[in-house]
Amino acid sequence: MDNFQIETAQNVSIQQNTAGIGERILAYLVDLLIIIAYFIVVILIVAALDLGMADEWAFWMVIGLPPFLYYLLWETFWDGRTPGKATMKIRVVRLDGSRPAFSGYLIRWLLRLIDITLASGGIAVVAILFKGTGQRLGDMAAGTTVISEKQKVKFHQTILVDIPDDYKPLYPQVTVFDDSEMRKIKGIYQDAKRNGNHNVILQLSNKVSSIMQVTPQEKPIQFISKVLEDYNYYTQK
Repeated sequence: MDNFQIETAQNVSIQQNTAGIGERILAYLVDLLIIIAYFIVVILIVAALDLGMADEWAFWMVIGLPPFLYYLLWETFWDGRTPGKATMKIRVVRLDGSRPAFSGYLIRWLLRLIDITLASGGIAVVAILFKGTGQRLGDMAAGTTVISEKQKVKFHQTILVDIPDDYKPLYPQVTVFDDSEMRKIKGIYQDAKRNGNHNVILQLSNKVSSIMQVTPQEKPIQFISKVLEDYNYYTQK
């Protein structure tokens, strides 16, 4: 999954997580299976109705519209998603992250013939791999891309810290906190430590020790570090 950054007109940086080629292929296969299942049901209905040649032709003209307009209708009315895209947690957006206008969905739908139907999707795959922003030809023309909505959680955003196997905890009172509270404590601590805000760490230490009803044996920065380690010891072991 590639990332790319956009600078908006307001000079705001937007980090986009583009959907991987594998995710897009799997989404396409899910949608294709739905369309195939639709046609199987329709064929069974036609066989049961025993229509005449003229009636059957008119019936197929009407019944053929939903699969023909499948991607355009789903993406337009379901915020850039189809059932396949929703399954893979990906969707179509503009390059600035906003929702495309109908014209954007229409352009990328019209160019599906070149991107996906021709060369069995080879053109789309090559364009996506080489463009770097997850765009096939239809996306380039429409100013859209396909992003992943899966949350990417980095290690520093979790409550996890490394502790040795022979670790000796000091504060069993850390269990008064839950995971969300400890995650906030870790976030504040790391931000303050990175920015050299010792006053923030001191206030954090006082607040944490007060809730735990303990008297720290270490300096504030070592105390918070110990609290994080002890919490991992008591909750992860």
